[in-house]
Amino acid sequence: MKNKIFKFLLFFLLLIILILFFNLILSIIIEIINTKPIRKINYNEIFFAIKITIFTATISSVFAIIFAIPIAYILAKYNFPLKNFIDSFLYLPIIISPIALGAMLLLFFSLPIGKFIEKNFFNVVFEVPGIIFAQFVVIIGIAINLLKTVFEYIDPEYENIAKTLGASDFYIFLKIILPLSKNGIITSFLLIWARAIGEFGASVILAGATTMKTETIPVAIFLNFASGELHTASILILIALFISISILFIVKTLYAKNKEAIRQNG
Repeated sequence: MKNKIFKFLLFFLLLIILILFFNLILSIIIEIINTKPIRKINYNEIFFAIKITIFTATISSVFAIIFAIPIAYILAKYNFPLKNFIDSFLYLPIIISPIALGAMLLLFFSLPIGKFIEKNFFNVVFEVPGIIFAQFVVIIGIAINLLKTVFEYIDPEYENIAKTLGASDFYIFLKIILPLSKNGIITSFLLIWARAIGEFGASVILAGATTMKTETIPVAIFLNFASGELHTASILILIALFISISILFIVKTLYAKNKEAIRQNG
């Protein structure tokens, strides 16, 4: 009897959350059906927001993965002074408010090093590179921690056998660790890409919210809500939901395949 009550409570709580999420999505659909746009929908603006969002999120995620792979590997496989402090420090972009992080980035570009970057390379503040830079800083900590878990999950026996056969650390990393981590790296990339797509706080502080210039999907949603254009904002929210759910479905599929492969090789 107690087991039945316990199971009922578990499924009841799950049902409550499912109903909540279903109604949140339903509210957006109802808003689109029942309201009319205040002004004619600017489809060029919507397509621009989608395009710039996918472009910046992809670039920032690629750079984040490139930096995160070696850093995560170091943290997962090597011991060195201040390792715990450094590991904790890298959580900073995860735990700090995105608005505060954006303010820190903006202040960074008022320093000599920030001014040097803008003068000699490219403009960042209130420009598209500012979106990429803000997204990168937001997601790099997530990427490192995701990949660190992936590398720690690999059985060290593979590395030990390779070392007894005379393999170098670089060879082990390139030929053993990376192939075994392939699905984990892809999954991590998709997750940080989804996070970059939804990034608003840091990027809007650093890059601004200029229509048809630095207007990502979250910025477009904000601008349309601020102007009372709920219809267009709701369409953009639905697009963002579709992208996010699609990514999560792919991630879950990859995770299931990876889990099955591990079980079979077991």
